[in-house]
Formats: sequence, structure tokens, C-alpha cells
Amino acid sequence: MFLLFQGIACHADYTQALTKSLLYYEGQRSGKLPPNGRLQRVAWRGDSGLNDGSDAGIDLVGGYYDAGDNLKLGFPMAFTVTMLSWSTIEFHGKLREKYELPNALRAIKWGTDYLIKAHPQPEVLYGQVGGVDSDHQCWQRPEDMTTSRNAFRIDDQHPGSDLAAETAAALAAASIAIGRFDRSYSSLLVTHAKQLFDFARNHPGAYQDSIPEAGEVYASSGYQYLEFLSEAGDIGGTRTTFSWDDKFVGAQVLAAMLVMKGKVHPTGKWGEYKSYAENFICSCIQKGNNNVQKTPAGLLWFLPWNNNQYVATASFVTTVYSVYMEAKKASINCPGGVAHPSDLIAFAKSQVDYILGSNPKNMSYMVGYGSNYPKQIHHRAASIVSIRKNPAPVTCEGGFDWFHKPAPNPNVLEGAIVTPDENDGFADDRNNYQLAEPTTVTNAPLVGVLAYLA
Repeated sequence: MFLLFQGIACHADYTQALTKSLLYYEGQRSGKLPPNGRLQRVAWRGDSGLNDGSDAGIDLVGGYYDAGDNLKLGFPMAFTVTMLSWSTIEFHGKLREKYELPNALRAIKWGTDYLIKAHPQPEVLYGQVGGVDSDHQCWQRPEDMTTSRNAFRIDDQHPGSDLAAETAAALAAASIAIGRFDRSYSSLLVTHAKQLFDFARNHPGAYQDSIPEAGEVYASSGYQYLEFLSEAGDIGGTRTTFSWDDKFVGAQVLAAMLVMKGKVHPTGKWGEYKSYAENFICSCIQKGNNNVQKTPAGLLWFLPWNNNQYVATASFVTTVYSVYMEAKKASINCPGGVAHPSDLIAFAKSQVDYILGSNPKNMSYMVGYGSNYPKQIHHRAASIVSIRKNPAPVTCEGGFDWFHKPAPNPNVLEGAIVTPDENDGFADDRNNYQLAEPTTVTNAPLVGVLAYLA
């Protein structure tokens, strides 16, 4: 069995997977789409959400639907943009080699164009479009939405430090990724990022207290923004995940890179950042004191809901860190033994290979990759006939006829990533929303890993 897995892994086409990981975002677009072709390759999608923001007298057209529903949620969208940008910053050369850099930049800009619209004043940020309950009670193509499209915001009287600061991070990271290609737009992103960071600092509060509906789907566990890394009181300790709700690992890794580059002193607080970052990496590669659980076939197992989002960020962190280690000829003294850059890459590769088919079901958990992949993912747009083929409106309740069809989705959402269970099993069933619903936050870090491996 082990040899079988290894044989499949050896044939992974990382270049194709990279292409599809970015193509996925074109299937998640909201708003007025470009003409089909180079700028809109997912031809079965159409325009949607063209009146978003009208209830508040603002243009909120654009952005991404967060998952298999038709909601636009600022918190995960911002993290998506952050990680797409970080992937592009670290691996722009690799992306260029594979002719994917323009697609990565377009994916980032589709998100930042929306986030700029959502920030019409220094202390106003719209964090949600669409009603959670009304959306989840319907099964409709985004092009046909008849559900509530109310816009929800944070402001100085209704703060949300976590949302504002994460959006600031997204725009700041995007400004670096885009800066060498469009300095004017990059400068605009920096302006918005600075205003949002000040907003987050000056008006503390959890965003779901101001936008309660958002807490139903993306509740924040709190906020601790590191204003100045060298002066932060709480630097997170050793974390168990890196995600849209817990970014400590990301900050720790960036601080550790400053240490390795010799830009800060390796002792004191900076040394602690590096130590905590490496503790997380050691636990992922199974050389730590408290290793991350794994499925029987070797996939890291963090949490039961969309586990691959955490696998993706862990793989990204180890890949990025290995590059900096290699440049400095460094290693990590893990509790379970010395870890070299090659160990980190071997780990990341094993996780990607599992996702792409090196697993007991010989199934690619990336939709559209290979011949054996999930055909009935939990995704409204993919599961209903394309508006291009049949423009007759699909009603709120009528869409459930498509939901309950025991047949493959009529549209293949290429690049969408879903998740097996903790025993390496998978039920290809639209009802399986815990495991079979893809999200934008999953692909963003994998773009970087796949760029490196391709």
C-alpha cells in the first residue's frame, strides 16, 4: 500500500495543480465579470451581485464568495488576499517561470479592488454582504440570487479590530506583491492599509459584536495585533494552527526570517518569535514535543471542519521557512532531532501529494485534477446548470432539485479543494458540507507551495 501511494505521488503534476489552484478564484468571483477568455477562463459563470451595497448607498460590487454559498465575508476574504500576496511575494520568480504570475496578481487585485470599495472612509469598513440565514435557506446560482444582500459594517461606534487589522494586513501585503508592477495602485493600497491599522488600534473590539451574523460562520476568537513586533506583550507562544482566525504563526515566521537575515538581534523577544515558529514547524514534521495528529495515511489532522485549510497553511509555512534556512545553511534543533531544509520540503511535498491523489482512495481532493476527484462538492454555482446553458432563473427552493440530484455537478469548479476525514475516508455528497465545501482560504497558501514544487 505504501509503495502504491509513493507511485502516485511521483506522478503529481504540480504545474497543472498550480494553474488550477488559481483558476479556482475565477469561479468564486462576484460582480461584473470580464469577457470570457484570458481574463475570465471559467466560462460557465456569469455576472452576479451587481446591486451589492445599494441598500447602504455604496458600491460593493465585486470580491469573492467565501465558499460554496453566496456570501461575501470580509474576514476570510482579507486572509485570502494576505496569503495570496505572501505566496506571490515569496515565489514570484517561480510563478513567472510557470506563466502564472499574471493570474496570481489578478486574483489578488480582484480581492483588493473590493476591499478598497469596502473602506469608503478611514473609520468605516464593510465586512459582510448577504444574510447568513437567508442565504443558507436557499440553493441558487449567484447569478439568480433573490436572497437578502444587505451590507454590514464596522465603524468608530461599532468597532472590529480583528477585521480592520486583517484587512490592513491584506492591503499592505498586496501592495508589496503588486508594487513592482503598479506603483500608483500599490501606494493607494498602503494608504488604505495605514488608515485601517489606525482604525483597529484606536477603536478596539471584536467584529462579530458589531456584525453578529458574521460570527455564525467566521467567528473571531479575539484579536492581538502586533503593533510593533519588538514591543508586543503577547507573542502567542507555540500555536496549534495557522488560519484566518489565528495568525500568530505567520507573524512568528516573519519575525524569525528577520532574525535569520540578521536584521534584528537573535536574542530576547526576537529569539522567542523564532523559537515559537520553529516549535510549530517541528510539531508539523513530527519532531516536536506535541506533534500534530495525522490520519493513518499521513495527512496532518488539525480540526474536523475543512481540515485541509490548516494543512495548506502548515505546508506553506514549512516551505517558506525551508527556503530561508537553505539560504543561510541553517537547521532547526527540534526536540525529536535536527530538521534540515530538505526535511521541511519533504513534509510539504507529502501533504500536497496526498491532496493530489497519493492517499488510500487514490482520489485527488483538488477538483478537476486527475480523473478521480469529488464530483458532488457542496457548492451552489457548481451544482446548478450554468446560466450560460440555461438562463431560466433558478428559484430559492427550486435549486434544491439540483442539490438533491444523485449525479455529478454540471459545472466543474477546477482547483477547488475539499477534505477527507480523519480516517482517510471521504463521502462525495453535497450534504457533506464539513468536508466537501471548498473555501478561498484553503487555496491561497497552496499557491505558494505549488509554485515552489512546480
